[in-house]
Amino acid sequence: MRERVLGPDHPDCAQSLNNLAALCNEKKQYDKAEELYERALDIRRRALAPDHPSLAYTVKHLAILYKKMGKLDKAVPLYELAVEIRQKSFGPKHPSVATALVNLAVLYSQMKKHVEALPLYERALKIYEDSLGRMHPRVGETLKNLAVLR
Repeated sequence: MRERVLGPDHPDCAQSLNNLAALCNEKKQYDKAEELYERALDIRRRALAPDHPSLAYTVKHLAILYKKMGKLDKAVPLYELAVEIRQKSFGPKHPSVATALVNLAVLYSQMKKHVEALPLYERALKIYEDSLGRMHPRVGETLKNLAVLR
């Protein structure tokens, strides 16, 4: 319906595609979810600024899907892009940047690329401590991830 009213390239259509992709993902219809996330990403790339948070949202969810599908090599550049977008959108010391760094570090850990994961966890930890405080649960989670890695 949104496509008919707003046109197929409207950012609101991308949100609907994201929602449908999430539903397909939940139903384990991964190929359909991939197609929908890619369509949403294409719309957002054309309609939004390259540092728009909604672009990072779609990129992250497509990366999560690729990770779930075992397409780890396709997930890496998307997680890296999510970090870049969040840094540009929110600044390099924002907690959402730390979350994106942790997402990438977890993927690298899963791929047994511990050398790549370690500095990402360390940077995320510093951001979380500085912005959220040492007692925040995300600090504890990141410390746990670091301990497992070491």
